[in-house]
Amino acid sequence: MDSRREFLGKTATGVAASLIPARVLGANDRIRIGVIGAGTRGKEIMHDALNCANNELVAFADIYTRRLEEAKAIKGVAPDAKTYLDYRHLLEDKSIDAVLIATPQHLHCEHFVASLDAGKHVYQEKTMAFNVDHAKRMRAAYQRAGKRTVQIGHQWCSGGWMEDTLEMLQQKDWMGAITFIHGHMFRNTPHGHPQWSRPILSDMTPENIIWKSFLGEAPQRDIDANRYINWRLFYDYSGGNVYELMCHQIAFWYKALGLKIPNWSSMTGGIYLWKDGREVPDTSSAAMEHPEGLLLSWDSGFGNAHLGCAEQVLGSDGTLTRYEKGIKYEPEKVNRRDGQEVEGQRPWSLHAHMQNFLDCIRSGNQPNCPFEVGFRVSIACRMTVESYRQKRIMRWDAVGEEIV
Repeated sequence: MDSRREFLGKTATGVAASLIPARVLGANDRIRIGVIGAGTRGKEIMHDALNCANNELVAFADIYTRRLEEAKAIKGVAPDAKTYLDYRHLLEDKSIDAVLIATPQHLHCEHFVASLDAGKHVYQEKTMAFNVDHAKRMRAAYQRAGKRTVQIGHQWCSGGWMEDTLEMLQQKDWMGAITFIHGHMFRNTPHGHPQWSRPILSDMTPENIIWKSFLGEAPQRDIDANRYINWRLFYDYSGGNVYELMCHQIAFWYKALGLKIPNWSSMTGGIYLWKDGREVPDTSSAAMEHPEGLLLSWDSGFGNAHLGCAEQVLGSDGTLTRYEKGIKYEPEKVNRRDGQEVEGQRPWSLHAHMQNFLDCIRSGNQPNCPFEVGFRVSIACRMTVESYRQKRIMRWDAVGEEIV
């Protein structure tokens, strides 16, 4: 592993903006994968990749030395996998075909653009873009990249739930006019264990964390181990629960129904339970009007798990529900008197989304959650967060591509 001294002694050359040709992969070729961001979520998607056939994890980049040591210790990782404190050195390795990016949200744009410009296929964890400027910069890189495969990490877009949903939506007269989507996500944790709060470890020091790399474009400040490990709690690096959970729920229906960016979005709420210095709310309620002529609402809280996680799509002739067990259709008897309830039959697989990414690298097909879905979801999420922070309705200027 590169030591901090070695890291500081190197001259980071970066990656040329001119495109680097991707290695042509045959159906039986092993895909060589590098990982940028080897924290909790990074390890989870590493396991997803290891559960897919014919690939190998060959390199890891992270700004925290502990994370690199943990990544190399994962069973199934190539024994000679390289580790880097500077992700740019990983991208200089021309033998790496694809990159999995699982860094804090404010760094997505930097890592995504550099990876595509380096000629890599990219699996980008959610929420794709931190703000509108980042989304546009990422789009430009995606357009430059030509035939590179880009999968956005909204995992529910792959597998049985989506297949059942699309099949049900295609049934004539099952739904009628869809005017409302209601989603909710509720969690709870034991007393004294705040949602998302992680312990500060003794080695979270300047000797082991490249703090400047963590900050990226965020406001500059002295190293703060709490802000580093608990970045989800602070607006400089996170969009809170909107970016962590709402994004998945709306992405599923943006994909299934082809929804566009909302006309407007509004969110209210507050920090009602976990008064631990966090900036993002632990309880919130959002509403978005979409140009297709429907309203989407989303409620969330961290103090009671009774309602769990689900969405209901309400049509004049029927209701589609996605919940923890799958997909269910229920007819509106006032308009479909003879309609029957139908339960989806296809299971959701934890590894289906990663498998789809790897399959599309070989086939050149469009992945299940392509860039365009990630772009629209990112803008909707940013509008919602800005509404909460500015305490007003935020609107989307589709011509100028700006939140106003």
